[in-house]
Amino acid sequence: MKRKKYYISVLIFFISVFSVFGQTRKQLEAQRKKLNKEIKQVNTLLFNEKKKEKNALENLKDINKKIEVRAQLISTINAEAKILSKEINRNQKELAKLNKNITDLKKDYADMIFKSYKSKSQQSRTMFLLSSQNFYQAYKRLEYMKQYTSFRKKQGEEIIVKTNVVKRLNDSLLYQKTQKDTLILSEKHQKKQIEDDRKNQEQLITTIKKKESKYKKSLQSKIKEEKRVTAKIDKIIRDEIARANRIAAAKLKLKNKPKTVKKNEFILSPEAKALAVKFELNKGKLPWPVSKGIVVRKFGKQPHPTFPGITVNGTGLHIVTSKGMNAEAIFNGKVLNVLMSSEGRKNVLIQHGNYISSYNNLEITYVKKGDVIKTGQKIGKIFTDKVSKKTKLIFVLFKNTTRLNPSSWILRR
Repeated sequence: MKRKKYYISVLIFFISVFSVFGQTRKQLEAQRKKLNKEIKQVNTLLFNEKKKEKNALENLKDINKKIEVRAQLISTINAEAKILSKEINRNQKELAKLNKNITDLKKDYADMIFKSYKSKSQQSRTMFLLSSQNFYQAYKRLEYMKQYTSFRKKQGEEIIVKTNVVKRLNDSLLYQKTQKDTLILSEKHQKKQIEDDRKNQEQLITTIKKKESKYKKSLQSKIKEEKRVTAKIDKIIRDEIARANRIAAAKLKLKNKPKTVKKNEFILSPEAKALAVKFELNKGKLPWPVSKGIVVRKFGKQPHPTFPGITVNGTGLHIVTSKGMNAEAIFNGKVLNVLMSSEGRKNVLIQHGNYISSYNNLEITYVKKGDVIKTGQKIGKIFTDKVSKKTKLIFVLFKNTTRLNPSSWILRR
């Protein structure tokens, strides 16, 4: 009975080791695959095309992105390898226990077989029964002989089962060791790649420092232009809200604006309120505005990676994608307006109740003001810069006139 309990506990341990570590390892494995995919996207979207003009600052930004993703991958590989090492060590200890248990079991079984052999003749068994003092003792001896035979059979079966457990554990260890070796090779490869990237990074930094004033001036000019465009879009959105509110008030036959509505906030009809609630309920689950792409600039204020003292403000997400890709609506709504920049780039604003999603830097648009839009609908073709060869969508999200961090609203990739 004790041996049976031990065997059950071994099996439970064997299963639990894989389930406890397996869950964490699965998460790390998924993250590793995701980062490998992201590195491929970085190489494809940022480095495959030959640029007409060399811009050291832009190239440095791309290299920094590649190094950042590779560093995350190396960290993930290390974590996965550590978990595998712990798992291998624990399984090796359990394997040693199982082997010792089988050795003891085989010894007991051999002793028992030997003793049984010495008294195995039918005559000795018959004499053992006939020498009983009474019928009750003879019955007890017969039961003992049956139990002894059954016990021998169970011991033999237990040896076979435990031998199979050891074999499976051995196979598992071999597989785990192969996995670990593969991870170590992958880590070495990534470290070699990151060393090459860092050499390129240093060369670019040296180039930039030689013409630092020129690059700084160009950068500050771009930041100033971005602020001007941002202010212009903000004004357009305020005007659009005021215009939409005048129409809503007329439809709802409101003489005065409701007291609960603040300045620069949409007056919502019951249908618009319901849409806004649905939009909010989908926070963190909304689809990306492009089917594939990588974020090259995040939301919010961030220090410039090369020039200390210069702050870059991300009004939304800058997503680089493949040439010819389309921007897609993240939720049901209505086109609030289609704007055009002085360079001819288009920006589609879609209203979702009191939320607005903005799809900027489009070459061609497929929608017009007032169109009803469905989730995933193609909004327009994203512009590809002829100099940098990059196809970049600037995706911005508002609640009324307040900018939101789109990363908190769209699905994590």
